Amino acid sequence: MLQQAIQAFQGGNFDSADLILKRVLRVDSKNLPALHILGLIKASEANYREAADLLGRAARISPNDASIQYNLAKTLADSGNDQDALGHHKKAVALAPNNPEAWLNYGKTASNLGRYEDALVLYSNALSLRSDYVEAAINKGATLKELKRFDEAIAHYDKALSLKPDYHEAWTNKGVALKELKRFDEAIAHYDKALSLKPDYHEAWTNKGVTLHELKRFDEAIAHYDKALSLKPDYHEASWNKSLSLLLRGDFENGLPLYESRWDSNKISEIIGKNFFDEPTWLGVQSLQGKTILLYGEQGLGDFIQFSRYAKLVSDLGAKVILETPKPLANLMENLVGVSHLVIKGEGFPPFDYQCPILSLPFAFDTNIYSIPMGNPYLTSRPNEVAEWNLKLGEKRKKRVGLVWSSVSSFKDDAKRSLRLIDFVRALPLEGFEYICLQKELKECDKEFFESYKNIRFFGDELGSFSDTAALIDNLDLVISTCTSVPHLSAALGKETWVLLSHVPDWRWLLDRVDSPWYQSMKLYRQSIIGDWGDPLENIKVDLLSLIQ
Repeated sequence: MLQQAIQAFQGGNFDSADLILKRVLRVDSKNLPALHILGLIKASEANYREAADLLGRAARISPNDASIQYNLAKTLADSGNDQDALGHHKKAVALAPNNPEAWLNYGKTASNLGRYEDALVLYSNALSLRSDYVEAAINKGATLKELKRFDEAIAHYDKALSLKPDYHEAWTNKGVALKELKRFDEAIAHYDKALSLKPDYHEAWTNKGVTLHELKRFDEAIAHYDKALSLKPDYHEASWNKSLSLLLRGDFENGLPLYESRWDSNKISEIIGKNFFDEPTWLGVQSLQGKTILLYGEQGLGDFIQFSRYAKLVSDLGAKVILETPKPLANLMENLVGVSHLVIKGEGFPPFDYQCPILSLPFAFDTNIYSIPMGNPYLTSRPNEVAEWNLKLGEKRKKRVGLVWSSVSSFKDDAKRSLRLIDFVRALPLEGFEYICLQKELKECDKEFFESYKNIRFFGDELGSFSDTAALIDNLDLVISTCTSVPHLSAALGKETWVLLSHVPDWRWLLDRVDSPWYQSMKLYRQSIIGDWGDPLENIKVDLLSLIQ
């Protein structure tokens, strides 16, 4: 009977094999071949839970069978259970170290878990066993891309393409790496090649759209996102990217509804911080009179500061507002108008009727470019902390200017908003100002120059929280910063704030204008050429000099 099942399985008659194998297992529940083959059948049907149970039973009976360990690891990984798969991958390659497929799948699982350095070694092992292993080459390229080693990634995509010139995924993946290196025209050519090979490749249409966005070719970018969505209507990454192009152009009416697609994409929502609640999400439809609502943060600290202004509007609808705040902002938010109860992230919540992520509030209030709630400063410093910083700074003899030129965060586009100090100081006249660093940390590339420059005061760990930074800012005349959380804080306090922006900035800064509809006290300095800070730095220098003339 077992032989019949094996023959049926090998002949592709899985239904017949399934019936026979189940009969075998009713008689002999520990029949190893029956458990193994039936597990493979269930895996092929994407019935991963049953497959993992069958293969797990087989592995316990024969723990040193390399093929069982391999198939169990692959089944667990295919079901999304990468953590449990990891140990079985390790056993599989230990038992059969000359199996390149085992090394490849081990590498995929390590990469899925963010263990990129481990994954590189595992892919290299696969390639050492089979130098023409196309899938290992492209996966190693993808891992190098995650590590921002883009030139090396391109070399591995080229290897994959030399082995398989019609490999459309390699063409588009190489395009993504070229885009990260700002080689935009080359990236577009690679997406076009991928699309010539696979015209319905929705990922390539979207990736090309992202690149066109970086070139300010927004109409074309939106058309490419629309093409991707016509091919795959539930491709939420295309909807999300389309929203960014629309919002950057000031089209809030169409952009804000699409911006909600961030929650439909696992890839995006994991990055920006999705919370799960039993209570319904409020998006402006239900009455909040007499209700309690939880507002919670997502994305960065600057985002939280910017959109916390909506708490008052929610409260004005008759709601009791609970605000969950990141710990570094807790002291700063304790007097925010409209908030009834402040909770530090990670602590428990009192009961509430509705919840809303803070960046969904513009959509809930049907915000457009003319109805942005700007008004007066909505954050305040603690007077005693302002006084303490006044003493630390000492007697004031010149205008005091707070500075932020870079970020040390893991934000994926950090390179677009960070300058080297040696370049940033070109905007700073040596006479007439006292410069104060508002960064708590310095990048390694800036430390040597900072030590020799001596014209910027640095307080480091004395800036224990954003409350400290706010109090320090209140002792300054002006803040100059790249697009980090600090200019949001400064402008929310009502301080005059100048912001350096990349050629294509975040959507909140819109296009071309020198002012911001979000902050009355803010002035924007924009790159006119991609990656070139020369013009905005020169314009800041001219404006600083005008303050002392």
